[in-house]
Amino acid sequence: MSSKIKNLPDSKGFFGQYGGKFVPETLMYALEQLEETYIKLKDDKDFKSQFYSDLSEFVGRPSPLYFAERLTRHYGTGSIWLKREDLNHTGAHKINNTIGQILLAKHMGKKRIIAETGAGQHGVATATVAARLGLECHIYMGAEDVQRQSLNVYRIKLLGAQVHTVNSGSATLKDALNEALRDWVTNVDDTYYIIGSVTGPHPYPMIVRDFNSVVGEELIKQSQEHFKAMPDAIVACVGGGSNAMGVFYPFININQTRLIGVEAGGEGIESGEHAAPLNDGEPGVLHGALSYLMQDDKGQIKETKSVSAGLDYPGVGPEHSWLKDSGRAEYVAVSDKDALRAFHEVSEFEGIIPALETAHAFAHLDTLMKDFDTDSNIVVNVSGRGDKDINTVAEIDGIKF
Repeated sequence: MSSKIKNLPDSKGFFGQYGGKFVPETLMYALEQLEETYIKLKDDKDFKSQFYSDLSEFVGRPSPLYFAERLTRHYGTGSIWLKREDLNHTGAHKINNTIGQILLAKHMGKKRIIAETGAGQHGVATATVAARLGLECHIYMGAEDVQRQSLNVYRIKLLGAQVHTVNSGSATLKDALNEALRDWVTNVDDTYYIIGSVTGPHPYPMIVRDFNSVVGEELIKQSQEHFKAMPDAIVACVGGGSNAMGVFYPFININQTRLIGVEAGGEGIESGEHAAPLNDGEPGVLHGALSYLMQDDKGQIKETKSVSAGLDYPGVGPEHSWLKDSGRAEYVAVSDKDALRAFHEVSEFEGIIPALETAHAFAHLDTLMKDFDTDSNIVVNVSGRGDKDINTVAEIDGIKF
């Protein structure tokens, strides 16, 4: 890894021009305390041992790298491999980060845990690790997402956490994050906020990236074992960007590997009804950091549109913004229609029902695979499983239970 990239974020939390800490004074001390704790512990032998032990014994890591034989035959060009984060305990990549952050909370003596969630997977993962330690847990979730992710809402409650339904704004992930930040400001002394993506004020984008980079670290080893080379491309969906950053980060200076993030194109970029700030946004400040945002000419945040609750966010992590501008990563958008088609195809071809978020990454293979020959190896990061999305897809398909 080059020194330029290895040293990011800088001491003020910026990735190039993106990132930083744009928060009320009330939270500055809490963020500084968190950064100091993380810097102290991240290379500590006992902390790392506990983290990796929990990932192995509780989460079930390493997740497999699986050869998608029928998808490969379907496209007829390069080999398609799946990094199976859907097989983790709780069903997605989110548990990697919550395992790490709950250890930070425990070290800091925090007794109360809060989090925001869109698709519900981060809420489930946070409630899971809080239950392990017997900590009070509160999850903020937009009313729209509570409706379309009812299974995960019930899972969160089964785990002993309280779900706070947010009705303001578009009643989706952005608004849930707003309410979680308000809670944190009010209860900062005894509360730890587990942010679920590489968004928010410094040091959160760095912390979430580092804990989830176990995915990319494993993939480097597995690629050598399975096809004795680095992947020609890695494809991952991007909402806030945690699953993509976790798999991209260890590959940033492996230049032969293309890094491709897939945003939610909704009804199409031209329609304006989407959730693709890297494809159709401008830099601005949201939730404590400077990054690409969907905003109007007055700087107001636009409403988003996506069939996927986990991608339905008007911003994106600052490191993704930097990777876009630097040209190291490519970012495309996939429509709801194409994501739904891929959801069905992957289920039927591989016996794997992907999350709607992941279905966006699969849908991009229709375009991407034309770039490769039969000797190429393409990895799709399967960020989560689709159990949570069955009701949504069934309703769209006109099926009633």
